[in-house]
Amino acid sequence: MSKEEVIKVRMAEYGVAKAPDQLITIGLGSCVGITLYDKNKKVGGMVHIMLPENKKGLKPPKYADTGIPLLIEELEKLGARRSRLKAKIAGGAKMFSISSSNNSSLNVGERNVIKVKEVLQEENISLLGEDTGKDYGRTMKFFTDSGRVRITSHKAEDIDI
Repeated sequence: MSKEEVIKVRMAEYGVAKAPDQLITIGLGSCVGITLYDKNKKVGGMVHIMLPENKKGLKPPKYADTGIPLLIEELEKLGARRSRLKAKIAGGAKMFSISSSNNSSLNVGERNVIKVKEVLQEENISLLGEDTGKDYGRTMKFFTDSGRVRITSHKAEDIDI
């Protein structure tokens, strides 16, 4: 039996894996980590998006509207079926308080979460769990053998979503 590999997904990148491998991303502040999982095939992927929309066609994994479809394509190459994919998300924090303005367009984390949910809905992918918002960063670890996602932070209890 082979030992599982831990694949690091950096900011504006994605990764795909088969059980028993794990995917991990750190530094989810206003960024959002998205996991997609096909439990029948025990394959999953993670993308660490930074911004809601890719207006210039650059680096697809950096943006919700291009990163999620890219991740779906890569999972299908590993045998996943789009119709079986389930999502979990974390991040989207409001990392900086802007006292001079209540302009929500400045809250990148909230805009990221809204766009991620829109794209998942457009792709007909159910959102099974989330740990989003608040004002602190997170680390997200995804276990492809079970679909479990562990969220850790210095400011909150560890949780599984």
